[in-house]
Amino acid sequence: MDRPIELRIPDGRMAFGDVPEHIDERLQAAVKAREVPERCEELLWEAHRLGPRVLPVYYALYKFYFNRKRFADAERVAQIGLEAAAREGGFSGDWRSLTADSTEWTKEGPQRFFLFTLKALAFINLRRDRLADARAILDRLAAIDPLDHVGYGVIAALAKGVEGE
Repeated sequence: MDRPIELRIPDGRMAFGDVPEHIDERLQAAVKAREVPERCEELLWEAHRLGPRVLPVYYALYKFYFNRKRFADAERVAQIGLEAAAREGGFSGDWRSLTADSTEWTKEGPQRFFLFTLKALAFINLRRDRLADARAILDRLAAIDPLDHVGYGVIAALAKGVEGE
């Protein structure tokens, strides 16, 4: 059985921005429809159509695809989500060019979503056996967020384990 999608981060808050009620209704309907993947996916994309600038929708979509081992789809949505967050936050969408001073990375909203999604992208790359790509992302995260506010250290430890095999 596939793991259910989760739309809340561990402390129960959406740290990526507000979700309008009509979009949250679609997201919650998607959770209820998780036993019917096609319907769940349809509801997630409907939420995206209603709110293409609502960052938590990207999170729900890439998590849905990741949990179903549709890693190429998860990567595509994560990349689009990074671009959307960069536009919303007013910083470059090219993660390779970002530094600790590019924006206020500890701020909730687009900045936090960007870091969190970059971490997810590293994990997606790791699951796709693209260790060099995952390592490049993790190295950039370490430069951008040296205090590891989003927990990328866990993914870095997994990458070291893979490297050591």
